[in-house]
Amino acid sequence: MLKFSKSNLLEQHAYNYSLQEVEAPNLYRDLYPYTEAPKTPFNHRHVPMNVPDELWITDTTFRDGQQSRSPYTTGEMVDLYKLLHRLGGDKGVIRQTEFFVYSKKDKDAVRKCMELGYKFPEVTTWIRASKEDYKLLKDLGIKETGILVSCSDYHIFKKMKMSRSQCLEHYLSVLKDALSEGIIPRCHFEDITRADYYGFVVPFATELMRLSRESGIPIKIRACDTLGLGVPYPGAALPRSVPGIIYGLRHYAEVPDHWLEWHGHNDFYKGVINASTAWLYGAGGVNCALLGIGERTGNVPLEAMIFEYISLRGTNDGIDTTVITEIADYYRHVLHYDIPPMTPFVGKSFNLTRAGIHADGLLKDEEIYNIFDTDKVLNRPVTVAVSNTSGAAGIAMWLKENKNMKVGKSDPIVKHIKEWVDAQYEHGRISAIADEELFKLVLEFQKA
Repeated sequence: MLKFSKSNLLEQHAYNYSLQEVEAPNLYRDLYPYTEAPKTPFNHRHVPMNVPDELWITDTTFRDGQQSRSPYTTGEMVDLYKLLHRLGGDKGVIRQTEFFVYSKKDKDAVRKCMELGYKFPEVTTWIRASKEDYKLLKDLGIKETGILVSCSDYHIFKKMKMSRSQCLEHYLSVLKDALSEGIIPRCHFEDITRADYYGFVVPFATELMRLSRESGIPIKIRACDTLGLGVPYPGAALPRSVPGIIYGLRHYAEVPDHWLEWHGHNDFYKGVINASTAWLYGAGGVNCALLGIGERTGNVPLEAMIFEYISLRGTNDGIDTTVITEIADYYRHVLHYDIPPMTPFVGKSFNLTRAGIHADGLLKDEEIYNIFDTDKVLNRPVTVAVSNTSGAAGIAMWLKENKNMKVGKSDPIVKHIKEWVDAQYEHGRISAIADEELFKLVLEFQKA
């Protein structure tokens, strides 16, 4: 069968995949031996990039993000929701955020955030594929909910104790309940990077698109790389290939880009690049959490994808990047969350230098060693810390930042402080010099 495709070419359209029932689970033991590190196979099949007309971010701070820290209070969730709204702007680069609905405080947060009347981010929820869970949504006025639909044989056989066909029928029955109430279901294809792609994933997605056409209601799909096993490499084989996963859902199951999003984890340090790759190959949305806080190694950091968006689109589209610093300050000072200092964009050391040679460059022109104008973009001026490696340049830079003193490396006050600093380390000190110590040295010098 030939079909004139969206690529404006005739394509063979005989790739209709049916559910493959199996007696034993397909656990991909050659890729995932469990007693060894996972393996990355290649089949050299390349799929085309297909960037959607629109890209956006969705947020899971109040869902996945709550699974690895102390639960947020209702007030904290409302505060963070307001910051998300300001960060994403009125054009809705941050399109949605999702909440649990199992506790009173979560339900209260849903109601209070909805009462704010923001168009973006839209308030959505998350439930398990259970009719009992679905009942929780009826009184909240929710228009869209995420529904957990695990798709690997690890979950189908080992956790749910079902066959593939039984699992599919169970999922469809819950989804039909949501559709009967006019609620948009967002199907979370859990563990997609260990799932039988053509034996379960594509047939299931195809069935969902058929159900959507019958009901007239969108059915969205979130491809969940639950264990962070996805890889972005061109020519990598399924089920690990992020390009292959997104391409197949678009091309074989005909999932529209605006119904498709990626949810990744960072177990193998690929969270951000996998999310960007999903955008490039056809997913409209990427799902993230503030500061990357989430299960185990965390989710894709939302602030990282803000910069990925700007980089790929060449425009801010209403994004206020300075809010990222406000969010980091809120986590530090209100939530008392310890952000690792080297964390990009939000860590205390992300634009701080201790190296004298770098400080020397910053004194001459901060553009030499700063990634961009962090003062303008993030309301975070470049900083230095004085240590045994700072040298005279680092001290002069510290004086410029903290005392507004524009002095050279050979200035007497710089020499005075450097002699004191050198003596500290000659006598065995290993810690950086505190700002309070330096302020005291400046005062002593000025009084002398």
